[in-house]
Amino acid sequence: MRSQRYLPVVIIAALALAGVVLYLFTRRGAEEKGPAYKREPEISVYFHEDQTTKKIPLEEYLTGVIGGEMKGDWPLEAYAAQAIVARSFTLEFINGGGTKEFHQTDICTDEKHAQAYNAEAVTADIRRAVEMTRGEVMIYRGNLTKGWFSASCGGRTAPAVVALGYAGEEPEYIASVSCPEEGVIPEEELYWSARFSRAELGTILTTLGESVGEVRRLEVGERHRESHRVSRLDFIGAEGRAGVRGADFRKTAGPEKVRSTWITDIQQEGEGIIIKGRGFGHGVGLCQWGAHALATEGKNPHEIVKHYYPEVEIKKLWK
Repeated sequence: MRSQRYLPVVIIAALALAGVVLYLFTRRGAEEKGPAYKREPEISVYFHEDQTTKKIPLEEYLTGVIGGEMKGDWPLEAYAAQAIVARSFTLEFINGGGTKEFHQTDICTDEKHAQAYNAEAVTADIRRAVEMTRGEVMIYRGNLTKGWFSASCGGRTAPAVVALGYAGEEPEYIASVSCPEEGVIPEEELYWSARFSRAELGTILTTLGESVGEVRRLEVGERHRESHRVSRLDFIGAEGRAGVRGADFRKTAGPEKVRSTWITDIQQEGEGIIIKGRGFGHGVGLCQWGAHALATEGKNPHEIVKHYYPEVEIKKLWK
């Protein structure tokens, strides 16, 4: 009789367990399947050069992105790896609202908003690289990834929170990995130097909402050990000390002048301060010069992408 009394409890527990198993199986299936597209999407693009809006196939747009982002004589496999990452960036960016706020379009050709674009620089190899990876994107746990990339990581890629000042939690698929770019990148593109007057630094600090009076010194406050990126810069002045995020300083000072947050030296020189560093860009995700180096070593596009994004899957969304 006692066993009959507890029979309903056993049945309920078994049903609950079955429900959990079914949920996990369904979730896993959804994650493995990833986002679904019946065909290649057509996207609306705002062209800054002539201030026009056009609808073009996404793959056609990507050829212009590769033309704008990479040099015209690079290895085919490097172009193809960039195409996979840029395609992932484009779709994830559009799904997040794209440039609706600015132009009422999916995307635009202003690299400050999205990616560089230059249709005139498209070569036969670039078209071939886009076609050979047609529809391929990076997927992590069933979702499109943020396809970050930069010109030169300096030899080591960086976390998004540190190098980009990314406001959310660090994506699980972003890793700090070593990069072989030094074998192919010209020295003048790997290393950089920028000179600032103390007045210029004071203006930058004010723009970032801080003030120390006349700036006397600039120091590295905190550095991410693995990626070498400066996470905080300290300004020391006549009226005290203030710290700002390295990514915010670079953005405000100008990313063409302060080419990365991998700062190797800060020198006081008379009335000026000289900042030296390595790399060009935020250094998160794929490194373009590194992709060049890996392609030269004989790596295929998927191997190149997986070097920088080791946890992602590469899925084909359309034929």
